[in-house]
Amino acid sequence: MVFMATAGFFPQYFQVSSIWVSFIAAAVLGILNMFVKPFFVILSLPITFMTLGFFYLVINAFMLELTSILIGDTFKFANFGAAFLIAIVLSVVNLVITNYRSSI
Repeated sequence: MVFMATAGFFPQYFQVSSIWVSFIAAAVLGILNMFVKPFFVILSLPITFMTLGFFYLVINAFMLELTSILIGDTFKFANFGAAFLIAIVLSVVNLVITNYRSSI
């Protein structure tokens, strides 16, 4: 659902063709975050430390781009900067949802 909302807010940067594609993309992103992302996090630990954690957003943007490559033309970003912007938005949404859920 967050993919559809984000695509609605940033139509020139991010395109999702249907709700079903967003569900599939969420599942693919979850699988990539489970198996691939830990290797990138460990490999990039020095640069993430030097940038005070901001490089973690670059890793998130790369995971979104990788998801876009695996899904195809029905889920795509205009460029890497767009993926970076969407990664920031998704991180903020995740932070809000996590804080709301923990306060209940």
